[in-house]
Amino acid sequence: MKPVDTYFLNQTEPYQSIMLYVRSVILNTLPEVEEKYSYRIPFYNISKKTMIYLNILKGKDYVDVAFVQGILLEKQFPMLKNDNNRKQVRSIRLKTLEDLDHENFVALLHEASNILCKSKKAWFI
Repeated sequence: MKPVDTYFLNQTEPYQSIMLYVRSVILNTLPEVEEKYSYRIPFYNISKKTMIYLNILKGKDYVDVAFVQGILLEKQFPMLKNDNNRKQVRSIRLKTLEDLDHENFVALLHEASNILCKSKKAWFI
């Protein structure tokens, strides 16, 4: 079993279900995405550049679906929030599966992928 699979299976509910669903949407929407396990969390890369990572922040009660270039997407997708005053990363906070608007999330994934493909690197700030 891959480390990323072990990570998901070791999560408690509702986090496990949320993360597995988000993972399936990402992998089905962007077949070119590469799933990696780094810094003890799952990352999703395109062309070796990080696009998204999933995390459960200490002391928080939600799954943090973090978009590395989220600052470039937050006007078009107001569901992205700036958690912990991050310079570039913006994220969606999911406490339940129902918190995820599937259609908007798929559109966000496509736009994030397009922007990342045009960028020289994922981290620019």
